Amino acid sequence: MCGRFTLNASPEQLAALFALPEAPALAPRYNIAPTQPVGIVRLNSQTHQREWALTVWGLIPSWAKDPSMGARMINARAETVAEKPAFRAAFKRRRCLVPASGFYEWQKQGARKQPHYITHADGGPLAFAGLWESWHSPDGSELDTCTILTTEPNELMATLHNRMPVILAPEDYGQWLGSGGDASPHELDQLQHLLRPCPASALTAYPVSAYVNNPRNEGDACIAPLAAQ
Repeated sequence: MCGRFTLNASPEQLAALFALPEAPALAPRYNIAPTQPVGIVRLNSQTHQREWALTVWGLIPSWAKDPSMGARMINARAETVAEKPAFRAAFKRRRCLVPASGFYEWQKQGARKQPHYITHADGGPLAFAGLWESWHSPDGSELDTCTILTTEPNELMATLHNRMPVILAPEDYGQWLGSGGDASPHELDQLQHLLRPCPASALTAYPVSAYVNNPRNEGDACIAPLAAQ
C-alpha cells in the first residue's frame, strides 16, 4: 500500500514538471497521511486543461451515503481498479496525478517495523497514478477526494513491502490524464500498460526514525537518514 508520503518540491518545480498554468500555493509537507488535504493535477472539466486542485485523501464514491468510507479507500489496486464499484467510474473519467517528493514504507523486522523513505534516485518529484471523485452530501456541500493506485513491487520495493504506488514517467502523464470525458474501452485497455511497477533503478530508499510513525509529526526530521540522527 501507500499510506504516507511527502511533498516538499517547490511550487515552480511542480508547475514546470506538470505543465500547470501557474505555480500552486503550497507549503512543504513531510508526513501526509490519509484523510488529510492532498494536491492533485487533473483536467479542468470545462477547459480540459491541467489544473492544481486540493482533495481529501481517501476516495468517497459518488453513490456513498456515508463519507467515512473514504478512510478505507486511500489506495486502489491496479489489477482490479477497472471493475471495482468504488473506483471504476473514476477510472473511466476522473484520473489524476498525485505529486510527491517521496513516500514511506514500513519493513517488518521481527516484532517491529522499520520505516523507510523512498524517493526518486535523482531527487526530483514523483507522480503517483491517482483517481479523484466528487461527493455531494445530503446538505448540498461538495467534497473532492482522491485515491492512489498501487501495484506489485519492483526489486527494491519487494525488500520492504508487497505493494508499491504506481509511479508514472513524465512521458505518460498525458495518456493517464486523457483528454476529458469518458474514455473508450480501447483507451482504458491502453492504460493497463502504465499500471506496472517503475524500474527499481529509478528509486532509492533508506531507513528513517520512528518519528514519522506519528502523523502529527512534521518537518525534515521525518526524512533524515537514520544514521544521521
